[in-house]
Amino acid sequence: MLTISDGVAAGTRDDQSGRVLADRLTGLGFEVERAALPDEPEQVAAAVRGAAGRHALVVTTGGTGLGPRDRTPQALEGVLDYLVPGLGEQMRAAGRRQTPLADLSRSLGGVAGTTLVIAVPGSPRGALESLAAIEPLLDHALETVGGRTRHSQPSPG
Repeated sequence: MLTISDGVAAGTRDDQSGRVLADRLTGLGFEVERAALPDEPEQVAAAVRGAAGRHALVVTTGGTGLGPRDRTPQALEGVLDYLVPGLGEQMRAAGRRQTPLADLSRSLGGVAGTTLVIAVPGSPRGALESLAAIEPLLDHALETVGGRTRHSQPSPG
């Protein structure tokens, strides 16, 4: 769980989104490690690379908007092996039910090695809504990214 925020990293702002996401992920059965980083693409990329080597799931919060310091998607470009467009689409679709501004989010999902990487907004509400939107997909995504691709076929009616 990586919070991407200049203020949180400097200790001048409370990490509300990191806290609520960590609580939710713990409730889903994940063991959560947390860190905070400034909005510096090189630092974000290095942290995600390091975490991807140790975890099946890495969630970042912050840096997905349109502001000049919102550079999480750019930082992830060099880390991810490929994007999973449906994850970002699902997060924005769920957000649209709350606000039309959700379409301005650059939230995304992708894969680095055998790690699923999810980037969600920095607001606590946006972060939780985005995670909730993809929760039904997480187990299957983590299984297939981890190499368990054999699926049983449903029995005919």
